Amino acid sequence: MKQEFDVLSAAKSWRLEDFTDHTPGAVISEVFASDVLTMEELRHRLSRPVYKSLQGTLERGQTLDPAISDTVALAMKTWAMEKGATHYTHWFQPLTGSTAEKHDSFLTPTSDGSAIASFSGKELIQAEPDASSFPSGGLRATFEARGYTAWDPSSPAFIMRHSNGATLCIPTAFASWTGEALDLKTPLLRSIEALNQAVMPALKLFGVDTTRVSSTLGAEQEYFLIAEEYYFARPDLVMTGRTLFGAKPPRGQELEDHYFGAIPDRVLSFMADAEKQMYALGIPVKTRHNEVAPGQFEIAPIFEQSNIAADHQQLIMQILRNTARKYGLVALLHEKPFAGVNGSGKHCNWSMSTSSGENLLDPGDTPHENMQFLFFCAAVIKAVDEHQDLLRVSVASAQNDHRLGANEAPPAIISIFLGDELTDILDRLASGQGGRGTAAGLLGLGSTVLPHLPRHAGDRNRTSPFAFTGNKFEFRAAGSSQSISLPITVLNTIVADAVEKLTAELRERLNGSRSKRSLDEAVVQVVRSTYAQHQRIVFNGDGYSEAWHQEAERRGLLNLRTTLDAIEQFSSEKNVALFSKFSVLNEREVRAREEIMYDIYFKTVNIEGETTEYIAQTMILPAAVSYLAELGEVESKSRAVQGLSQEVAGLADDLYTALQTLRDVNEADGGEEIHDKAHHMRDQVLPAMLEVRKAADRLERVVAGKHWPLPNYRQMLFIK
Repeated sequence: MKQEFDVLSAAKSWRLEDFTDHTPGAVISEVFASDVLTMEELRHRLSRPVYKSLQGTLERGQTLDPAISDTVALAMKTWAMEKGATHYTHWFQPLTGSTAEKHDSFLTPTSDGSAIASFSGKELIQAEPDASSFPSGGLRATFEARGYTAWDPSSPAFIMRHSNGATLCIPTAFASWTGEALDLKTPLLRSIEALNQAVMPALKLFGVDTTRVSSTLGAEQEYFLIAEEYYFARPDLVMTGRTLFGAKPPRGQELEDHYFGAIPDRVLSFMADAEKQMYALGIPVKTRHNEVAPGQFEIAPIFEQSNIAADHQQLIMQILRNTARKYGLVALLHEKPFAGVNGSGKHCNWSMSTSSGENLLDPGDTPHENMQFLFFCAAVIKAVDEHQDLLRVSVASAQNDHRLGANEAPPAIISIFLGDELTDILDRLASGQGGRGTAAGLLGLGSTVLPHLPRHAGDRNRTSPFAFTGNKFEFRAAGSSQSISLPITVLNTIVADAVEKLTAELRERLNGSRSKRSLDEAVVQVVRSTYAQHQRIVFNGDGYSEAWHQEAERRGLLNLRTTLDAIEQFSSEKNVALFSKFSVLNEREVRAREEIMYDIYFKTVNIEGETTEYIAQTMILPAAVSYLAELGEVESKSRAVQGLSQEVAGLADDLYTALQTLRDVNEADGGEEIHDKAHHMRDQVLPAMLEVRKAADRLERVVAGKHWPLPNYRQMLFIK
């Protein structure tokens, strides 16, 4: 009971000692982006020619002029030191899915024995971290250590603060000595350029005058919070991020009272603190609320350019983890930290926007007449249908396998939800009717004191992995702990491919005509044929139902249930050709990423298997034996105790038997190749782990609480 007492004490007596009051106006005007080297800040610190040169790179895609690097570096160093920074780092995203950084001081010794602060253009543009210990998937041998980080000027530098100082962080790409991408940012930047190159010719046909097109993104982040006393008492959470044991509590999320409920003061204080840090870094967080499961929460930013949004997502996860500890909490970002309740995802709200801010997926008030919108919407439908496999690969992980298809997570079958109005419009186009059927209208609430609300023309579908939500598509299958760079890289690339093909078809149908009527007629023909060809991917019903699984199979849709089913699709001839066509990834880079995904899957499940064995052998089985010994002292005095003793003994035997099987499969390696090892983990280790858990969870229900060595679900989920 000591563990519960410690947590109750922490929940009652926590105090924030460094609270600083901020009025809402101060947060907006003084705090937001205060630790970001914005273009506006650079405009004041750079000469006009240098600023214009840098602006041309960022806004028009011009090649970065190395001649301006020293000037920019000086301005960056001066600004950072004014902010209290003593060190700088090239901040990059290796293929681990997290971030990496190596800090260097601004200090440079001089010949007279003193020191100065210096930071050159060469140090800004390029650094040379050791690449040997990062995943490379065979692109580099262990002894070939050289790698390079290269400044990404499209993502602004920022200050990361810690309790004893600050560091200048410079977002960078990471490549090997051979020039191949060893990170997640480089392919994302390439895919953004591919999308720009594909969409610009289409916009010219529609008469849109713009200099550039980018994908935009707002990524919702779900997470759990538990008291840190419980976290450190759970070796499974510390080692794997999820509970490998845990009986279902008497109450979970079935009362549906946590969702959007009042946020506990301790949690709300944590959220406010984290948001203030995010504001300083220019992260436009907009929404916070309780999520479905007890102990689960969400934070969501609004739209940004996707490269910056991907950087910000990494910072959001880091800030959540770091800040929680100040409040005696731990933020769990695993996709399924607790069995039997809602998992955590990262919904990626994706769209395309011109340099003037026009959202290309905004249908406007009359979507049936908005030919430009219908064209790009048809391109997305085509892209998702033709590349279901790549979208599934982009969210594949051992962690996400526990989430997809359960508790409000979408199924592994990729489909598109369009809603009633848009589906009706496309159905009418396909049948030759045209016009608009379903209209939005007003929603009356039955009371004169309540206003009539504008009703959306379509409902939402929480079971769809890819849903149209008014002016964007929401890719809901991404996992809460993963980087969003790969899903967005895939989305950008497949849509670029579809837009390019539909643009060629549109040109052919126009046959040189430039009239508005001819354009509209040609677009209708393109949209009609595209929708007819790819309509199978559209599904507005219940994605959880068994009937949908059967229907999806009849339609010929893929159902890649596990990560290993998905990964093997990555390097198919079709996918290699697609990435190569747009210079997003070459064949070696694709195959390297596939190899890394197999390796990470194997290591993740291997750690889980070893941890399950350790906890069952050294904690749970001894607890059962100890309880049996206690029961044995009074067993002869009560038939109830005799029955309980027999039940505990039987369950302990079941646990021991299951544990022996797990030990055997843990000792086996499954083969020499990483693919064989990964399949051994899925086919042998995971089932053996599950059997151990079943026996242990049954024991948890009968062993006296004072003997049970692990904090239980009731404690972790409900004590805040």
